[in-house]
Amino acid sequence: MDKVIRSQAWGGPQTLTFRQFRYFIAVAEAESVSRAAQEIGISQSAITAAVQALELEIGATLFVRHQKGVRLTHEGHQLLRHARSIMAAVADARRAVSVRPEEVSGELNLGVTRMVSGYYLADLLARFSRVFRQVRVRVVEEERSYLEHLLVNGELDVGLLLVSNLGDRQALETELLVRSPWRVWLPARHRLLDSSVLTLAEVAAEGVIMLTMDELAETTSRYWAEAGLRPRIVLKTSSVEAVRSLVGTGVGIATLPDMAYRPWSLEGDRLEARHLSDPVPSVDVGLVWRRGAPLSTTAWHFIEMCREYSPRQSTQRL
Repeated sequence: MDKVIRSQAWGGPQTLTFRQFRYFIAVAEAESVSRAAQEIGISQSAITAAVQALELEIGATLFVRHQKGVRLTHEGHQLLRHARSIMAAVADARRAVSVRPEEVSGELNLGVTRMVSGYYLADLLARFSRVFRQVRVRVVEEERSYLEHLLVNGELDVGLLLVSNLGDRQALETELLVRSPWRVWLPARHRLLDSSVLTLAEVAAEGVIMLTMDELAETTSRYWAEAGLRPRIVLKTSSVEAVRSLVGTGVGIATLPDMAYRPWSLEGDRLEARHLSDPVPSVDVGLVWRRGAPLSTTAWHFIEMCREYSPRQSTQRL
């Protein structure tokens, strides 16, 4: 029997189900109805019906279709965070009953890189601290190579890193949480917005703003070189907000992982995102810990919570 949330919004009593949120999240993460259906193990028609019912009840279009799948609308982006929070709250309630978190105490030493800290850590850390109130959390934000050193030496319990760039795979165990594909960020009314999918060659013909955070400059330089292209770099910066502002005002365009995308700059300028047709490897966020070392109780609970937060796992729960 499906669980429901009743709402008085949008002009009358409505019924929003956990199943609708679950399927909506799956499509948003997979950016494809067919891929979401495969991951969950149900028919495409069931997912389509659930999303359409959700759109009808909310009174907004959540996805637009393009030749490679679907992408979130501005309203879809707004709903996605709320949908994840709802599903997380239910998972936390289950954990509070089954795990007895008040009996878990100690310290969790966690390492993160800047990109993960800014766009992936906040919700996870808030959830963990809310459930495991007796655990003291110490977070170290550093470059990936130094965090690997701390993990190998046993000075950190677990890391949340861009595992796609991991160096010492022999000494470290990894577990993928989410893949973040590259997207082209463009200002509103840019001429390339007429296309739903762009090529690297089209991007290279424009002025490009390059992000240097978390080795992304090296990564982007590599895929430009592999494509035989030399883009015109307008500016290099370590600030995602600077990239967002510069793109929003039309100074240039950028290629960045989708996890950093937000539809508005701090100044209120609208940004649009488009898919890349070129086969550029995704930016992968994952868990890292020392291979062969026993995990502390606090680290084990944190890893379990991260697994639930992962789109691959969360869409198969509830």
